[in-house]
This record gives sequence, C-alpha cells and structure tokens, in this order.
Amino acid sequence: MREIEITEIPPLQPHEQSLLAMHSLLNVFNVLRGELAMIGLALARDDELLVRSLAWCDAVVASLDDPAAGLATARAVGTHAAAVFAEIDTALAAHPEKRGGPEVEESLANLRSVFAILSVRAREQLARAEHPDRWEEFSVAELRRDFLAVFVAFEKNSHGRFRMIYNAALQEPHDYYVDFKIESSAGDRLGMPAVFQDVLRDLVANGRKYTAPGGRITAALYEDENPGMLRIVVEDTGRGIPPDELAMVVHFGRRASNVGDVRTMGGGFGLTKAFLATKQFGGRFWLASELGVGTRIRIHVPRPTSANAIT
Repeated sequence: MREIEITEIPPLQPHEQSLLAMHSLLNVFNVLRGELAMIGLALARDDELLVRSLAWCDAVVASLDDPAAGLATARAVGTHAAAVFAEIDTALAAHPEKRGGPEVEESLANLRSVFAILSVRAREQLARAEHPDRWEEFSVAELRRDFLAVFVAFEKNSHGRFRMIYNAALQEPHDYYVDFKIESSAGDRLGMPAVFQDVLRDLVANGRKYTAPGGRITAALYEDENPGMLRIVVEDTGRGIPPDELAMVVHFGRRASNVGDVRTMGGGFGLTKAFLATKQFGGRFWLASELGVGTRIRIHVPRPTSANAIT
C-alpha cells in the first residue's frame, strides 16, 4: 500500500475545534438517538415515539460546537438518563402487550449499554478538559477490558448484522476478525495521553465501518519505555481510499469519494482528531491505503522526558 506522512492540515474554526474535542460524545449521542428510535419502532412502529428524549439528543448534538455546552452535557448525563428511562416507562405502560417481548428487551438492553458507554465518555471528557496536555498511567489489563467492551457494543448496535470474533478459526462469512493487542515494555502499566483512548476507538470504528463483514481489523498499541515511544497501528481490509485523496481525508469533515453509500453516525472527523492529537503531543502520523485492499494508520508519539509529566 502507498503510505504518506501527514504533516499539516487546514486550520480549524473555533466551532470545529469544539466538535473535535466533543467527538466521543457526538458519536455516542448519534448512536443513542438511533436506539431510541428503535425502541419507538418496537413499541408502536413509530420511530418518533419518544419525543422528549429524541429532542434532547438533537439539542445536545446541535450544542456540541460550544465547549461550555458540551461539558455541561457531560456533567448532566446521569440526570438526563433518568428522564429518558422515565419516558420509556410511560411508553411501556401505554403498550403493555409489548413489555417483555424479545424486540423490546433487546432494544432496552442496547440502550442501557449505550448509556453505560456515554457515562464513561462523559467522565473522560471532563477529566481531559481539566488536564488536556497530561500523560496518564493506565492498567494494560483495564484498557484491554475497556476496548473489548467497545467491540461488544459494536456488535450489539448492529442488531445481529455481524459479530466480532477474536479467533480466526471461528470466523464465519458475516463476522469481523479482530486482531487486538495492547502491550507495554513496563508490563501491566502504560503511559499515554488520555485522548488516545478516543483516537484508537475512532480508528477501529472507521475500520469496521468501511470494511464489509468477513473482513479483518488489526488494532495495536505499544508503549516502549526505551527509546520512549507510544506506537499505534490500526489496519483494515476494507474498500481503501483513492490514491489522490489520501491527504484530503484527514481534513475536517471530509470523507473519501468512494464511501457515499456507507451509513455513518459520525461527523467525518475521526482522522482529523487522530492527526491533531498526534501533532499536539509532538508525534508523527502516517496513512497508507489501496483500493480494494484496505487502509492502515500508524502513529508514533514520543514520551515526555520528565517523569513528572506522567501521573
């Protein structure tokens, strides 16, 4: 595959910078809206049944170009979750014959999963806003568990369209095989800027989105204390990027010309966020792709020289 190093992109406007900072919340709210519509369909064949909850989602998404509004949303997730489930209880009471049915129960389970993820993303967002330039220490085992939970959420939100498989011998035609590794030369501890949790999640989500079921997604993160480098690789066997668009797809809101048929709930700036986070921490960013073969992103970020920079 042809590989290029991305070193610059056009500067972002303030509202674009806010959307980028709130990207992880934006993605989850878009998924949340879809799940609320699914519950309405399951109860009454009406995807606008949960009017107040859907209006809240729309208002939040519209407000995320304002950093203060985004952080206020993050602080109030628990309160709003209670209001959403209260509206669902009212809808269930109006349709008692659907209560306990498999379609409704599946939708409710998916919704609980989305709110659990949203709660985690909100806490991460608030922590990063307080210390945007800090490296943090993580447990490798906990990071693995967190990312496996993300893969489980991908599968649940597909409503049976595909499975995520971690052993190639078990892969069926509609499964994704995921080769996933997080390791550190320090053993079970790993230092990195917290934003790279988002970056890795976004890149894996992109790989899944643009790869048909039956494909392969590789995601790897390694922190090497000597020479002091965080390394990330995400690779897929998807449709690839036209060669003359490689640099362009990193620009804010831009997608390749060959993905117009792909349903997406994102904002089209996952690669932008990955590049700017890499640049913020003095790293390097490479993009490789070939039509019909797949796409690979490589990121190298140097560790800070001061031990006090990692907490």
